[in-house]
Amino acid sequence: MKDENLRKIVRKKYSKIAKEESSCCGVQSTCECGDTPEAKSKKIGYTEEELSSIPKGANMGLGCGNPVALASLKEGEVVLDLGSGGGFDAFLAAKRVGEHGKVIGVDMTPEMLEKARANAKKGKFKNVEFRLGEIENLPVADNSVDIIISNCVINLSPDKERVFNEAHRVLRDGGRVMISDIVLLEKLPDFLKNSVEALTGCVAGAMLKDDYIGTIKKAGFKDISTVSESVYPIGSLISDPKVKSAIRKYKISREQVRNYAKKVVSIKLSGIK
Repeated sequence: MKDENLRKIVRKKYSKIAKEESSCCGVQSTCECGDTPEAKSKKIGYTEEELSSIPKGANMGLGCGNPVALASLKEGEVVLDLGSGGGFDAFLAAKRVGEHGKVIGVDMTPEMLEKARANAKKGKFKNVEFRLGEIENLPVADNSVDIIISNCVINLSPDKERVFNEAHRVLRDGGRVMISDIVLLEKLPDFLKNSVEALTGCVAGAMLKDDYIGTIKKAGFKDISTVSESVYPIGSLISDPKVKSAIRKYKISREQVRNYAKKVVSIKLSGIK
């Protein structure tokens, strides 16, 4: 599948999510059926205080970790959020950097951008700006950002090497990245990797963990460390009709499915320019 086709698929799916306001129990779900976005967010590291401090509708249950909690943000810093969605992490970051700091959110989906800007107005955030753009071609000046955060987005990109090259370009010397993302411990079988729902659900586009870290190093980042790692819940993706059909066709056992699930992990990484 060509890069532009992949982007169209992802843009269409996230446009639909923006209009529906929630990913839970849908084909893009990253949470167990029955979870609200708030319940799912608590499971991956967000606190009750954080969840109650942002505008209603900004949290759409799309993340796989809490990069803001680990980012050590300081007053006055400039933060860039890659794939900012409804603005959830951007708003949390804005509270950390204060009125003298700034947060820039970049998203390629106009509907998400519209929602994020409406949420910013609703929450009266004056130090947050949302820009339309692709994370492979950031609409951000060279050496202008102190820290980059991203939450379950880079794995959706068909050109992760370019994403990290762009991240390195816009960061100031000494700037840092704090990323929550999905990686693989082993390769997935083709029937899952080729599922469109698995792609938009942050799984099919995921790289092997070592290759992912290698891509960050190749871009020029130093002191790369794995902050945490946990098995990613992909139960909702297994319920994809195409995946179900393949499971029946190839007579894949429940035990095999469980083993596939163990290969997908949520990881938090940090690095410095």
